[in-house]
Amino acid sequence: MKRLILFFILLSVNTFFAQDKIKVTLEVISPSLDDSTKIYLTGNIEELGMWNPNKVIMDNIKDKRWRKTFEILKGTRIEFKFTKGSWATEALGNDFSVFQNFVLIAGKDTTVLKTIVNWRDKFNFKVKGQITGTVLYYNNFVLAGLKPRNIFVWLPPDYKTNQDKRYPVFYMHDGQNLVDPRTSNTFIDWQVDETADSLIRAGIIEPFILVGINNTDDRGTEYGNTPLGKLYEKLIVEKIKPFIDKEYRTMPDAEHTLVGGSSMGGLISMMCVWDYPNIFSKAACLSPAFVYKDFDYTKVVQSDKSPKKNLTIYIDNGGIGIDTMLQHGVDKMINFLKEKGFENGKDLFVFIDKTAEHNEASWAKRIWRPLKIFFSK
Repeated sequence: MKRLILFFILLSVNTFFAQDKIKVTLEVISPSLDDSTKIYLTGNIEELGMWNPNKVIMDNIKDKRWRKTFEILKGTRIEFKFTKGSWATEALGNDFSVFQNFVLIAGKDTTVLKTIVNWRDKFNFKVKGQITGTVLYYNNFVLAGLKPRNIFVWLPPDYKTNQDKRYPVFYMHDGQNLVDPRTSNTFIDWQVDETADSLIRAGIIEPFILVGINNTDDRGTEYGNTPLGKLYEKLIVEKIKPFIDKEYRTMPDAEHTLVGGSSMGGLISMMCVWDYPNIFSKAACLSPAFVYKDFDYTKVVQSDKSPKKNLTIYIDNGGIGIDTMLQHGVDKMINFLKEKGFENGKDLFVFIDKTAEHNEASWAKRIWRPLKIFFSK
């Protein structure tokens, strides 16, 4: 009798969870492509590859139509995009603009159809914007276990004329998005070059060297508290920084070495200063993904029993879209830092803009804040 009761209980539980699952079908029509073209689906959940642009391939069903069906829990928020295997080949809008993430919260079996005419590798729309100042490029920085990556170096206005001066260095992630709209994943860059140049020439901040470190297709894991994330930190510390200190007139001590980024780039920036306070002393974490789904880096900071670290940390966030989901982690991190002795306005700076979205245009509007805090005269 007990076994029979247990059987019915398990049957009821399984039925309950089965009813909670729904099927989502995403379809693409692309008149400009051949049926032999491979199209990939990428997004914010495991079924969509966790933003890996070449992990989840769609099925070609002829007539220039591709489809992918998967199961998720009812009410799950999914965000997704389409690529041809890399971010350099992602889908574009009819005006050649980069799509914001498509969003779907389905309460029943759902089919979504998108028509894509333009793709990034066929891009022929004139990008507005420019690079301000001197930028030099270096390729193929390698550490075993990581994909090679390129970097750029932006020099302050007086670097060539003031030969006796040495400069602090600001290392930033997602280098493609920082100074050049042509390489930015939304064709809108952070304009760090214009902002820094203006603040330096106005005498508001001290000159500094900017090093932009490009991301790879492994960005999602390289910018997290993962084995690849730890290797990425080592790449900066053991390969990129020594190269920069050798080639340029830097101030190589931790006091004058900074790191910054947004979203997952904000997370890895926090990780860099927390893991290497002898290398970095300041971090700019814009819209940081400290807590996301089942991942929580704030617990690492909370459980750290070492003495208070000599760091200055800038944290900001927006109030629209993804940033609303990140706010909980921002709040937790701020509270744990305060418990460890960090003080508002002294070595902890926080700014929240409820009107800001999670994108390059919004971060471009805020980047002056950490620059002024870190490099102010």
